[in-house]
Amino acid sequence: MESSHDRMPPMARETMDDLQRAAADELIAGPRKGVKGPFIPLLRSPRLLAPLQKAGEYLRFDSALSRRVSEFATLVVARQWTQQFEWFTHVPLARQAGTSAETIETLRIGRRPSLMSVEEAFVYDFILELTTHRGVSDATYSECFERFGERGAIDLVGLIGYFALVSMVLNVAHTPPMEVEGVAALPVLPL
Repeated sequence: MESSHDRMPPMARETMDDLQRAAADELIAGPRKGVKGPFIPLLRSPRLLAPLQKAGEYLRFDSALSRRVSEFATLVVARQWTQQFEWFTHVPLARQAGTSAETIETLRIGRRPSLMSVEEAFVYDFILELTTHRGVSDATYSECFERFGERGAIDLVGLIGYFALVSMVLNVAHTPPMEVEGVAALPVLPL
């Protein structure tokens, strides 16, 4: 899935239409401080970008989930989609939030980490169940509700869906990652 050909490279401001410029300005003024990653290709559809970036801003910076849960869940989704940009972006954030280097490395190579916290293990299993079976059992839902409440359960599902969509956009656009020192790239796994 890797390619050196960036299908949708950054747009020059003078080539943008009014909606694209307004969307770019909003990204620059917000917590992201620029047009990068998935927002480079999404800028081609500014009316999609605008509400999507607001959803992402909420899910990353203001959801009912702890930062550790959010960042770990993002890594699981990035691993599922072999999404390098999101991996390089969120590994340092997951480390800062408390996810262990061993857990990250085991996840990176495509295995279920054995040294996860209890909460990380639940989130890993929740994501796997949801993405494999397109839903979760009553027992899994009950545990999610007990851990995170209704808002947290919806925020977790929203985060999984958001980062799956972002990963699809990045993979189709072949947006290159911004490599980070000390973060190993995701290997391509057998299908």
